[in-house]
Amino acid sequence: MKSSMIATLVACAVLVLPAAAKDITLLPDGVQLTPSPLPGFAKAQASCTMCHSAEYMRYQPPNAARPYWDAMVHRMKAVFKAPIADEDMPEIVDYLAKTYGNEQPK
Repeated sequence: MKSSMIATLVACAVLVLPAAAKDITLLPDGVQLTPSPLPGFAKAQASCTMCHSAEYMRYQPPNAARPYWDAMVHRMKAVFKAPIADEDMPEIVDYLAKTYGNEQPK
C-alpha cells in the first residue's frame, strides 16, 4: 500500500513538472498554394499551411466537389484542431473548390 502511494505521488509530480521547450527546424516547403485573387487564398495560406504542406491539396481528387472541401475544412478544425475562424471557413472552402476541386477553370 505504501509503495503504491509513493508511486502515485511520483507520477503526479512528473505530470506537473514543466516540459522542456524543444526547437525544431523544418525544411523549406517546396510546394506553395496556388496563388489566387480569391480571399480564401490568404486565409488558407495562414491557416492550412501552418500545419501541413500545400502539397496536401495536390493529393486530393481534382474532381472533388465543394461539399468534399467543406467537409475537409470542417474536419481539420474539429478533428485536428486547426486554428481556423468560423467566419473564414466559407472563403477557404471557396478557394479550395475553385483552385483544387471540380470548380477549376477548364
